[in-house]
Amino acid sequence: MKLTQAFSLGREAVEPANALPSNALLWLIGSFAILLAPQWDRLPIWLVAACGILAVWRWLAQEGRVRLPGRWLRTGIMLVLISVYVATVQGRFTVDTAASFFVLAVGLKWLETRSTRDFYVLFFILVYLAGVNFLFQQNILWSLVNFLAVALLLVGLQVLNAPDLPSDMPSGWRRLGGLLLKTLPVVVLLFVFFPRMAPLWSVPLVSGEARSGISDTMRPGDISNLAQSSERAFRATFGGEIPAYRDRYWRGLVLDYLDGETWRQGREEGFRRPGRIAMDGGVGTLGGSEYDVLMEPTDQRWAFALEGSSPVSDNVVEEGDDLFRFRRPADSPMRYRLRLDESRSSGNAELSPAERRRFLQLPASGNPRARELARELDQRFSDEGVVDSLLSRFREQEYFYTLRPPAMPEEGIDALLFDQKRGFCAHYAGATTFVLRAAGIPARVVVGYQGGEPGAGGEYLIVRQYDAHAWVEVWLDGQGWVRVDPTAAISPARIESGLRDAVAEEGSFLEDEVLSAQKYGDMALVQWASLQLDRINYQWQRWVVGYQGQSQMDLMSRLPGGFGLRELGYLTAGIVGGGLLIAGLFSALQLRRGERRDDFQKVLLSWHRACESAGVPVRQGETPSTLADRLAQARPSVTETARRFARMVNSHYYKPSSESDNQELRRMRRLLGTMKRQLREASQRRQPHRESGSAS
Repeated sequence: MKLTQAFSLGREAVEPANALPSNALLWLIGSFAILLAPQWDRLPIWLVAACGILAVWRWLAQEGRVRLPGRWLRTGIMLVLISVYVATVQGRFTVDTAASFFVLAVGLKWLETRSTRDFYVLFFILVYLAGVNFLFQQNILWSLVNFLAVALLLVGLQVLNAPDLPSDMPSGWRRLGGLLLKTLPVVVLLFVFFPRMAPLWSVPLVSGEARSGISDTMRPGDISNLAQSSERAFRATFGGEIPAYRDRYWRGLVLDYLDGETWRQGREEGFRRPGRIAMDGGVGTLGGSEYDVLMEPTDQRWAFALEGSSPVSDNVVEEGDDLFRFRRPADSPMRYRLRLDESRSSGNAELSPAERRRFLQLPASGNPRARELARELDQRFSDEGVVDSLLSRFREQEYFYTLRPPAMPEEGIDALLFDQKRGFCAHYAGATTFVLRAAGIPARVVVGYQGGEPGAGGEYLIVRQYDAHAWVEVWLDGQGWVRVDPTAAISPARIESGLRDAVAEEGSFLEDEVLSAQKYGDMALVQWASLQLDRINYQWQRWVVGYQGQSQMDLMSRLPGGFGLRELGYLTAGIVGGGLLIAGLFSALQLRRGERRDDFQKVLLSWHRACESAGVPVRQGETPSTLADRLAQARPSVTETARRFARMVNSHYYKPSSESDNQELRRMRRLLGTMKRQLREASQRRQPHRESGSAS
């Protein structure tokens, strides 16, 4: 192949379609395996297994151990797998199920991947699969996994299109790294200045199922289960002083309807048509009373905010009960901005009769001892006195705050207040609300988070799922809604310093998460590494994933010249044009350098010119030996020299030589010089003969 390319002087030759090289196929399969990793938690197990079996089948066929299925067998396999898929999704059609079907289609493609053309088709399909992964995973770790998979594809493309190049792994990665360094400056400039459009992952992904975090219902043990998770809920960055730990109550939901043992929202949220996500809700410098929240996906519409907040960004709106909602479910990381306003009222001047009935609702029967306690307190105290008396009961009697609450019987509130006296925040918040309502005092359960630990350098707060919390708000005439937290009375450490300290003696903090860095709070190195990694991911989410229209225009407004969309367009066109010009000049320079470096090809070209000067034109695809034979017929005096030179050319390209390249090159040049001298002498002998013939 090397000799044919060199001897044809760069002329294109038509090659038949070859079977797919094993090395190229192996890179494809490796990339596919890596691209499945970001979706491991959402793909059905049977689908992952099927894709693995199909890819292994294709590799075994490449090795000659099995045969690829024929048309009818392929059709049967396709119909079986599609039938299993249809039965699995059960009529649901969302972006999530569509992405799963796409993965199935990629798996089936392995059974008909046979030729170079199929490689290119599968190459672009896998690149698209890498883009689909960003619908579900956008943090920096999974982004690097996606980039690694694409890099494997590009190495496979090298193996397919340049089989003469070294195929070992270091050589492939070295060539890919060189290409990356050449294109990276242009990519960065285009990322910063190209007019931003909404990315692929801003389309609606609503599946109707919450991913993680609090839900819109609360049973006694729900939050205690959530408190065993160290997953991140959101991060908050403050423009001014960060609130004290005890004041970090992040309100999310109000649950005001008791259905048996389950607290629910009394009013259902109205339907909203899903639209695109406004992910860059916080741009510009934070004011002293403002704070940004970067929330992880929940597939729900509620946002979390400190008490006394008002919206600043337009992707979050304030609704009733001092709550905040997104304009669409948060199925991607959401960034929004709020402002703290201490002068905001905590409620209306008074409750309407309908609102009073709403916040006094209780089941018709159940928990008689709790109802009797409420009547006693109501007869002895005012509304404020009832609240104080109930909190004093929690402080003075032996109530315990635990992540291992006992199973409650049917009359769960009675059992908690009078028998077990062990529970988590959801238990005590529900029981407190029940007693207050039974005493005729409007009350409601508020669900959200309480706390948050500083990130690396104290730049922001990290609120995790184990910070999930439930507390009570009670209506007091003249004051409005007032926060009442029974957990603060039972376990002050939970509100002052966090869950870890509150259950330290019990040893139940993250007891099931062996690999969680937060579990090992006494190991400084582990905590430092965890916070540094979180800082990197936080900046990635804010400035790369969240870099959209508003963020870009805010950045451009800080540059001199007043950049707008038109100026950005001109600048982008200039960057693209300049990049193409530089790439063209660089390629031309590399080509000339390559020609100068290939001294053997220069000697071969010099021989070709000598042959053509002697009247022996070089033919397409002709071997050196054939050309030497034709030259010998035309100029018999160079027969031996020409054939020796042809043997040296063949030896250079096909047979390893004990000589160094320089020695071999010197011999070829000496032999070529001898051949040229013989051709000149033969030409001079023929010239007088032609002149004498013409004179006669």
